Amino acid sequence: MNTILIIEDEEGIRENIYELLSAEDFEVLLAENGKTGIQLAQQQRPDLIICDIMMPEVDGYGVLTQLRQNLSTEAIPFIFLTAKSAKADLRQGMESGADDYLSKPFTREALLRAIAARFEKQGVLERQSQKKLDELRGQICHSLPHELYTPLNGIIASSSFFINEYDDIDRDEALEILQDIHTSSQRLYRLTKNFLLYAELELMANDPARLQALQSREVKTDSQPLIFEVVHQKAKQVDREADLELNLQGSKIYMSEPNLRKLIEELIDNAFKFSPPGTSVSICDRVEQNQVILSITDQGRGMTSEQIAKLGAYMQFERKLYEQQGSGLGLAIAQRLVQLHGGELTIESNPGKETTVSVSLAGK
Repeated sequence: MNTILIIEDEEGIRENIYELLSAEDFEVLLAENGKTGIQLAQQQRPDLIICDIMMPEVDGYGVLTQLRQNLSTEAIPFIFLTAKSAKADLRQGMESGADDYLSKPFTREALLRAIAARFEKQGVLERQSQKKLDELRGQICHSLPHELYTPLNGIIASSSFFINEYDDIDRDEALEILQDIHTSSQRLYRLTKNFLLYAELELMANDPARLQALQSREVKTDSQPLIFEVVHQKAKQVDREADLELNLQGSKIYMSEPNLRKLIEELIDNAFKFSPPGTSVSICDRVEQNQVILSITDQGRGMTSEQIAKLGAYMQFERKLYEQQGSGLGLAIAQRLVQLHGGELTIESNPGKETTVSVSLAGK
């Protein structure tokens, strides 16, 4: 049973709506003023709120503003009741975040239509959210088994050989086997972390409260020292420090240090992975109209426009042509991180020659 909160200071109207909605099998909560309505909404979290605009103390606009600022009530559908029919007044209500409005006096049919429309829209949003979660589940099920088995098989095979041949293995061979085990373990660890992170990001995308917190402008990171540290660390791991070209102006990006670090790690890892040693990988940044533009360019095999359009968590392009390790999650994680922070990730690629991945994020 859906719960509807009625906030109306006129007792006659309040009781009439209560009787009408109760007869339609709705659970109805009543508030005689805006202050009480706010308290009830925060305590009971109804499925829908119907609120008068003209009320003493806290009017309908004030109620809506306070509820939209509260993480637990910001997404509740909200319908205004108003005796004011001027376009400017109606526009103010919609711009404040109301989902619909009804002009007094209204008919039973009009009220029920407005309620049905709000619940239908809410149902569509919930189905879209569920569809995204189902797609995520399918993507993980598609790619997870193979990507987990590869390093696991390496660990099992190497450790089994070490156990069975322990008495006959010399020191150098033992060290080589242990290094193989360590490499496979690191790959498995990173893969597991990336799958969990990607799932977390997808869940976050469908959680308005967490999304709002993520996009707050309260956290910013000095990008230059972090980028310098991350790219040099990655370059050293793959013995490509000589290929790095840095042109960093220095900026502050509205993103937490861990998230920005992860973003840079995945982008630079992708650039090194898909470009041959001895070719340049350049990183530069600039600030344009409160946006920081970060670009990473490599001289690798690139991507076609079709491949860019199909960018997804489980995509591994031309796997039969290239020995590609990894689940293809890196670029998808980077893209999702940028989107969740209100930014944009674009790819420009000339297959076989050059690829530039550019990220635009709020900053200064």
